Amino acid sequence: MSLFQSHPLRQTLSDEVHARPPVPLDTPELVTYLAFLHEPGSVEREGVHLCQLAEQFGLPTPLTENGHLFLDAGRFRLKWERHNEFSSYTFFRRIRAGDCTEENALLEVPATWRKSIPGQLIVASHVELRAVAEEPPDAVMARLSPTGRQTVAARVADEAAWVFTDFQIEDGFSRFLVLDASLTPRQAGRTVQRLLARETTPENALLAFPVAKEVGRLLSRAEDELADLMDIIGRAADADDERAVLARLTRLAAEVERSVAHTTFRFGAAAAYYRMVRQRIDELRETRLTGFPTIGEFMARRLTPAIDTCATIARRQEDLSGRIARNSQLLRTRVDIELQHQNQELLAQMNRRARLQLRLQETVEGLSVVAITYYASQLVHYLAKGGKNYIAPATPEVLTAVSIPLIAGLVALGLRRMRRALAAEETAAH
Repeated sequence: MSLFQSHPLRQTLSDEVHARPPVPLDTPELVTYLAFLHEPGSVEREGVHLCQLAEQFGLPTPLTENGHLFLDAGRFRLKWERHNEFSSYTFFRRIRAGDCTEENALLEVPATWRKSIPGQLIVASHVELRAVAEEPPDAVMARLSPTGRQTVAARVADEAAWVFTDFQIEDGFSRFLVLDASLTPRQAGRTVQRLLARETTPENALLAFPVAKEVGRLLSRAEDELADLMDIIGRAADADDERAVLARLTRLAAEVERSVAHTTFRFGAAAAYYRMVRQRIDELRETRLTGFPTIGEFMARRLTPAIDTCATIARRQEDLSGRIARNSQLLRTRVDIELQHQNQELLAQMNRRARLQLRLQETVEGLSVVAITYYASQLVHYLAKGGKNYIAPATPEVLTAVSIPLIAGLVALGLRRMRRALAAEETAAH
């Protein structure tokens, strides 16, 4: 292998593929699952918090940079994983002879440490893994009252286990009963892992539902305002009215785009979590029990409408944004056309003024020729008077009279050449 140049991420990617395997479970066993949404500063505190737990039980300092770890404290085991929006803590405790059936996997975890886990709790579940010989499925179903809570029950893992739950939160926890018929330890670990992953993803997916309801109210108001603005555009009398409507459309577009920016991630995450829920349910390989809904049916009935609502709101929001953009562009085009018309009128007025200025300039140039000729002829007259003894028999008056047409011609010719030179420079500049 030393002959080949490996990609710098080759080993990292390989480790990621094999990371976070399910924890093998020996029936009977208790599992408690906690998921905490990240909040400002919670991610940084998680590593220190986990190191404190390891220190309490005399374990080596764990490495948390990879976003997952496994601690075996003897009396319990902990599997910690950090995800994009939440971190999960799964505690495992084997059931020993004589243990109280009301116990759970958290009883061996220090209470002070549990209470200070960083983040906001979003999911808390207890899973009880029992053998069918210890807890027969028929006996469990016989205890279920047909008029009580709705219970979800199914055979999973190709009928190697039974799962019972009502998804209700009692004393802060939802509860699952898994009856092992023929699961291997790794199958049991995978089954519990899929159940708990299925428990987390619906909660995260439903985080978008309150956002969708709030955005729905905004969209209803924005759609009504857009309809009113379109009516006003039809009644606009002049460019000032259209500019006022364009200002309102711009404000409305900014409001909708701000909503899009704030909700795109949430709606996209909801769709991704929903796909994960469906995948986890398919991986359970459920078999229906007569008289009981399966986990897939329960999720389809409770979660699918909420996700469909979020998807509809997202599409509606994008559609409204596009409609506002199109109407703004249409109105902006009308305003631009009106501005071009005004600019044409202004240019025409400027052309008329330029022609008037040119005529005035030509008049002034004629007066300039007269003035220059007058002063130049006076200079000639003064020179002739000073040298009259040298110009006899001509007189100063005769010389002055003769110089006047010459001076006027030269001045007129000079001004004409100057105008031609200026015109040539202007033509070259364009």
